[in-house]
Amino acid sequence: ALTETKNFQGRHYECNSDCPEMQNHFSRCNSIRVDSGCWVAYEKPNYGGYQYMLHKGEYPDYQRWAGFNDCIRSCRMVPPYNGNYRMKIFERSDFGGQNMELMDDCPDLNERFHTRDISSVNYFLRPGEYRRHHEWGSNSPTFGSLRRVTELN
Repeated sequence: ALTETKNFQGRHYECNSDCPEMQNHFSRCNSIRVDSGCWVAYEKPNYGGYQYMLHKGEYPDYQRWAGFNDCIRSCRMVPPYNGNYRMKIFERSDFGGQNMELMDDCPDLNERFHTRDISSVNYFLRPGEYRRHHEWGSNSPTFGSLRRVTELN
């Protein structure tokens, strides 16, 4: 449930599937309760802007999900996954240049690979290919770390 004011007060919206536009339901979001699964909440409609990973639990104010503001305009459920995790990252757009394959969490890309710039990604959580950083919703190819999404996070 997404709630308009802190501590789960005010108007609320129950979301049980992907929702590309939530502005019709409330003007701001200050608390969230996740009853099951993993979700990504987005600052802008159609899954754009800042992204916030939410796991089962209560978030009584937007600082608890590391939000920059009280604006949540769309959300998407992360499908459960039990297979092996694999992500291939590339130095340049269109899968060019040096590449590295990850199969586990990487808390510091710069330390491990001596780079923070990733211009294209082929990854297997939500299957897909991203030829340029803006295709995964970023304004910059700079990454600091990568983490697999599991029920245990």
